[in-house]
Amino acid sequence: SRSLDLARSVTPDVRVVGDPAKFSPFAPVVEDVFPNCGPLAGIHAALRASPTDLNLILAVDVPFLSPALLQYLINRARNSASATVTIGQAGGGWQPLCAVYRKRFADAAEQSLRAGHNKVDKLFEVIRTQVILEEELEAAGFPAKMFRNLNTQKELAKARGKDDD
Repeated sequence: SRSLDLARSVTPDVRVVGDPAKFSPFAPVVEDVFPNCGPLAGIHAALRASPTDLNLILAVDVPFLSPALLQYLINRARNSASATVTIGQAGGGWQPLCAVYRKRFADAAEQSLRAGHNKVDKLFEVIRTQVILEEELEAAGFPAKMFRNLNTQKELAKARGKDDD
């Protein structure tokens, strides 16, 4: 719910990639064309279903992201028409599930998936990628801990400093 609200803070057209039976009560659902192939397959499916050139791809398990960060990424993507992806590099790596992709990324993703290569990070080396380094994100007010991936209520409580252990 929080991720959907976050995404809707920057666009009214929000979709979920996944199982329609599970996610259709929350938003329109896009099914993977390449099931069980990880995040790259989800990004591919979302882009193939999208009517727009710029697409914010957002994971549901990053609860500390802010609308301001999403708008920052979108603005950077809008200002770089040559970049296929606008992505942060923070917390020790790429942040592919909090990035802005141009629709044309779907072609590279599909080629990779058809070749049996499911890792999204490899594509950032061969396509035009606008990288926003951790230092720049921090200077703009977006600490790397915003990208922390949490999957359980216990992990969230611990991250907030409310761990019962």
